[in-house]
Amino acid sequence: MRSKLEVLSVGEGRSGFVLWALLLSGSLTALRAQDPVVVPQEDLARVVPAGFYYEGQVAPTQMRNAAAVRIREKKHVIVALVDNSGYASEVREKIEGFWATDVPVRIGGRNLAVGVYPFGVTREGVLNIYDLAGTLQFSVKTSRDAGLRDPRPLAMVKAGDGIRFYRGRDYVLVGFR
Repeated sequence: MRSKLEVLSVGEGRSGFVLWALLLSGSLTALRAQDPVVVPQEDLARVVPAGFYYEGQVAPTQMRNAAAVRIREKKHVIVALVDNSGYASEVREKIEGFWATDVPVRIGGRNLAVGVYPFGVTREGVLNIYDLAGTLQFSVKTSRDAGLRDPRPLAMVKAGDGIRFYRGRDYVLVGFR
């Protein structure tokens, strides 16, 4: 008894080869096109760093307010709040947490390169992304999810329109490039 691959490789000349090539390319495409997966809470300790460096200080990560999305093996997008009580008041007002990304992402329609970035969300619903030196990289307006029951301080949720990064009831869509 022959396997499917043997039958295809023996195939009938050119049409057998074309069929084999199409099946192989479809398999490779399926391997590359994995959907992002929200990392379960119990697995976060394996991917979320325990602390965050910003402007010469280290703040511990609030693991209860951390989230991650696995893009593929060893490739994650991580977001977490930090305990910024040791920061100066002007820093505490603008920096709440950090993004750490192993892949380029789009946040609210804006591109973010691989790296680690502090962030803050204003009372007006604007997400601000900074570099480690404290320079504003970009700002995006969040959307409000008034129907969200029991919002967490921070979450990443798979929704019909993609992955949503929530800060309370405010969210932005996160895309992966």
